[in-house]
Amino acid sequence: MLNHNDIMQTIDMIDHQHLDIRTVTMGISLRDCAHSDAKICAQKIYDKIAKSAEKLVPTGEAIEQELGIPIVNKRIAVTPIAIAAEACETEDFVPFAIAMEKAAATCGVNFIGGFSALVHKGFTSGDRRLICAIPEALASTNVVCSSVNVATTKAGINMDAVAQMGRVIKETAALTADNGGMGCAKLVVFANAVEDNPFMAGAFHGIGEPELVINVGVSGPGVVHHALKQVKGEPFDVVADTIKKTAFRVTRMGQLVAQEASKRLGVPFGVVDLSLAPTPAIGDSVARILEEMGLEVCGTHGTTAALAMLNDAVKKGGVMASSHVGGLSGAFIPVSEDEGMIAAASSGVLTLDKLEAMTCVCSVGLDMIAVPGDTSAETISAIIADEAAIGVVNTKTTAVRIIPAPNKKVGDMVEFGGLLGSAPVMPVHPESAADFIARGGRIPAPMHSLKN
Repeated sequence: MLNHNDIMQTIDMIDHQHLDIRTVTMGISLRDCAHSDAKICAQKIYDKIAKSAEKLVPTGEAIEQELGIPIVNKRIAVTPIAIAAEACETEDFVPFAIAMEKAAATCGVNFIGGFSALVHKGFTSGDRRLICAIPEALASTNVVCSSVNVATTKAGINMDAVAQMGRVIKETAALTADNGGMGCAKLVVFANAVEDNPFMAGAFHGIGEPELVINVGVSGPGVVHHALKQVKGEPFDVVADTIKKTAFRVTRMGQLVAQEASKRLGVPFGVVDLSLAPTPAIGDSVARILEEMGLEVCGTHGTTAALAMLNDAVKKGGVMASSHVGGLSGAFIPVSEDEGMIAAASSGVLTLDKLEAMTCVCSVGLDMIAVPGDTSAETISAIIADEAAIGVVNTKTTAVRIIPAPNKKVGDMVEFGGLLGSAPVMPVHPESAADFIARGGRIPAPMHSLKN
């Protein structure tokens, strides 16, 4: 039971510290939509999504008004389309993305994820057709998001898929060049992708999930930043304890919203993802939390250690506040979506190499990073391979969401708007990895994958 002090603290966090529910995401199984006729399959996909999620947005808005808790996004995640549409006798998977877009518009959601494939150990015919369709699908839609899982700790890294995704990202950027390569902002390449992630662009409804499910993503970098201002100069034990207590309060609010949405929609509650997801707004930055710990600029020496402690403390505090914690859960470092990261990258202190080191200890990976438009597909593939290796060896989820910004060079800015923010174009190493990528095949799983 909340006491008066808890209530007043929560109101203050919402009013002054950017606390919100970042997303209520409904997961929807499309496995019963399979059909050999592509038109029938696409119609079944539209009908299933539109019927299942018809009350998602009004329910979220009602909870918002009644509880006074901002719910920034209402979203949908579906079974990977490579699975749902594999039985179709068609080479063109773009119509399925169009069906997803139409259903999202009918339901009024912000994004819909699941134009996805899981190819960590190899390709099926559905996987191949979906991956080939990604550039046109993302260029032809506004709210459809795509993801491809190319590696797991158990399977190793599918380097053929890594090589292909470098080319897909380049083509997607070219087809959406008029708005800065925006299509790439809706495309994530994963290692160890999770099945219950409510955050975009990587959300999909995993094959082990129920028919329908509600997953909630909370946020609150501003709340943590504010809390740390109260313990300036204190030892790290105090800092960690402060973060844990704050994460507990934030996650408890997410649990309340998740249970309420589940009850009203008649859909099972899945997980609360307790990730710290920043926005471009001042005061809502993960980078500023790290700087509050004593770093002059995010990206300088000590940043990885600070981020490791933040990520761990968030998990420890949040896991006690919810019956089911899942998704990614930790701290996100999307450069374009975090005003402190933008400033640090623009100044040259925060580099691609440092970001890669930071991904070893945080929730996801190289996220919303803009690189020069003339960056080769092979270099992008090599960046993906490096990040996948970190995930595979460390048994954690890693990802790459990278934008080779057309006609942009180092130092330019790419504007995406809204929560996607703006990204400074960051330098990549000019030396080639083309021969490395050209080898193909599969990098074997690490020794510690043999746990049975």
